[in-house]
Amino acid sequence: MQEILSALQLDRNSEVIGGEHYPSCFPVSELASASIGAVGAAVAKLVRDLGYATSAPTPKVDGRLASLWFSMSLQPIGWDLPPIWDAVAGDYETKDGWIKLHTNLPHHRAAALSVLNVAYERDKVTAAVREWGANKLEAAIVDAGGVAASMRTRAEWQAHPQGMAVAAEPLITWSENRGQNIRQWTGTQTRPLNGLRVLDLTRVLAGPVATRTLAGFGADVLRIDPPNWDEANIVPDITLGKRCSFLSLDQPTDRTVFEKLLADADVLVHGYRPGALGGLGYGEAARRSIAPSLIEVSLDAYGWTGPWAKRRGFDSLVQMSCGIADTGKQWAGASKPTPLPVQALDFATGYLMAAAVVRAITLAANGNGIRNARLSLARTAELLLSHPQTSRGTLSKTPTPADFAAIIENTPWGQAYRLRPPIQIEGTPMEWSRPACALGSETAQWL
Repeated sequence: MQEILSALQLDRNSEVIGGEHYPSCFPVSELASASIGAVGAAVAKLVRDLGYATSAPTPKVDGRLASLWFSMSLQPIGWDLPPIWDAVAGDYETKDGWIKLHTNLPHHRAAALSVLNVAYERDKVTAAVREWGANKLEAAIVDAGGVAASMRTRAEWQAHPQGMAVAAEPLITWSENRGQNIRQWTGTQTRPLNGLRVLDLTRVLAGPVATRTLAGFGADVLRIDPPNWDEANIVPDITLGKRCSFLSLDQPTDRTVFEKLLADADVLVHGYRPGALGGLGYGEAARRSIAPSLIEVSLDAYGWTGPWAKRRGFDSLVQMSCGIADTGKQWAGASKPTPLPVQALDFATGYLMAAAVVRAITLAANGNGIRNARLSLARTAELLLSHPQTSRGTLSKTPTPADFAAIIENTPWGQAYRLRPPIQIEGTPMEWSRPACALGSETAQWL
């Protein structure tokens, strides 16, 4: 996908070895290889440009593994992960279409149930939703502080003000060069991001994928969450290689700790909607004052311009909004919304964010100044939608024993197998020095 290379200012992507396709009307597996391959290409260029290697390494991506890394990378041994979805989350038929309710977070669930005026029971939610029009219910839940998405056709999204705004945005929006210098880190050919400090303020799912990827090449990733926050069904998967701490930004002592972390960080990765950090007292001017040479890579769900720029969202909701679920329904001959086989918007955006971080630090280390990058799930969807699938795939999301690394990972929840890394760069292995960890399990400080 040439647009990825252009957005990252790369002249070549990784070589893809093998590969099988997920069954979908869109090239999900090709997107996996291209986005993960962009990380490999960016890392290889960093290694070459900064003189860590005497010759330019050729990055390679295992196409099968790339597809599998677009789903759960961890297989527990003798224990189970909690369910991915809340009991009332999912697709519901309205009186004029379909809507998806995303109720995994308690406050989102409460908002949806308050609008529907029903108890926390799926049968009652089903009956109540049938009394609503899809777009009206979507608007009511969003206005109540919840998250939901009615199923739109591709044509409806293209004619929607937000659809038009997103289509006009670049895949990666780069800021102007601020002319600062990045702090030198202790990178080597083997661990090119060793010593790079990445402050991770992300949640489900793209941002954590980005920072997990950076940790795979040696970055010191410190994730910060509010006390008692948890994402039990994905934390063992996405905290690989990281350290995780709790801070409450409404407490003066914790704010002091956070500001020290920010001042000493090289990279900030966050998934806050436009203006949200400002509401915490850390708007762009404040961040520049605390950390003038900080590189920021950020994402949101529905794009950075247009009437929905501040709307909360998740991969599954964007798929409903932009026409993916409806197109899949027609392709499959199904009677209900048919999403992608994996959360491809989250994963692809996450890997593109990681590649953007690597490109930004490479440019800064070469004396080209500090530049920030912004991405969105909806804009990644536009990339995918512009490439229809050319063949019907048969790849299963269930890995085989050969797909897993030989070393067993010891996590706080028990032992687990982890997929083999999808990226191969001679002399620069993608590997993690820390197993997955629980949120809030480490002191909030840099190594």
